[in-house]
Amino acid sequence: MPELPEVETIRAGLEPHLTGRAVTAATLRRPDLRWPIAAEVASLLPGHRITAVRRRAKYLLLDTGAGSALLHLGMSGSLRVLPGDTPVRAHDHVDLALDDGRVLRFNDPRRFGCLLWQATGQVHPLLARLGPEPLGPQFHGDHLFAASRGRRGPIKAFLMDQTVVVGVGNIYAAEALFAAGISPLRPAGSVSRERYRRLAAEVRAVLQAAIGRGGTTLRDFVSPDGSAGYFVQDLAVYGRGGKPCPRCGARLREARIGQRASVWCGRCQR
Repeated sequence: MPELPEVETIRAGLEPHLTGRAVTAATLRRPDLRWPIAAEVASLLPGHRITAVRRRAKYLLLDTGAGSALLHLGMSGSLRVLPGDTPVRAHDHVDLALDDGRVLRFNDPRRFGCLLWQATGQVHPLLARLGPEPLGPQFHGDHLFAASRGRRGPIKAFLMDQTVVVGVGNIYAAEALFAAGISPLRPAGSVSRERYRRLAAEVRAVLQAAIGRGGTTLRDFVSPDGSAGYFVQDLAVYGRGGKPCPRCGARLREARIGQRASVWCGRCQR
């Protein structure tokens, strides 16, 4: 599933093609994806100009004067801006026609994505309880320290809790914890304020590096222009269980934490 750097890469790729363009029609080739497609996409969106392309956590929002189309790519979704006469392929479920003759096409083979609606001045329930953005000013070590008090579960699961901080999925949690020298098994409530300050800085650094490399392509992710993300070449621990630690050479350990595969160095991470 695309994580924050992949979604931010998609947002940045779409922004220059969509901002300022008016949606002239919405073609829905099926009534639902993960959930029913919001009726407002067809009834309210056409005729309005896209004023901004935003990201909140792993969701994309296309803002207009009538409200915002809210998209999530699920496990296999993709968004492409294409010439309007581009032949429709299997799993091309939605087209938003633009006033320059092109279309924004949503393809989703597994249909785990969504296309919903957020009314102007409201916050969609899916976004209402989300934590701060990891690249924003409200995310810092003191926030993590305060939120972790009394938590006995492993810090990796805590870091992936979207009510604590959004968009830090399995890959980047593993990489940030390695960079900060913190074992993913350590109880979240046992980590000091100073170590949380370092962890917050490493989360920022890892995410910014991944965005700079276009994300991490593992299976399905490609950016809107069809190119792959290359941060996979920089992964220190994720997916490298049993291989030498890039820092000390010890064999990297692997286990499941919170139902997710986790890799770490038992010597470098405490």
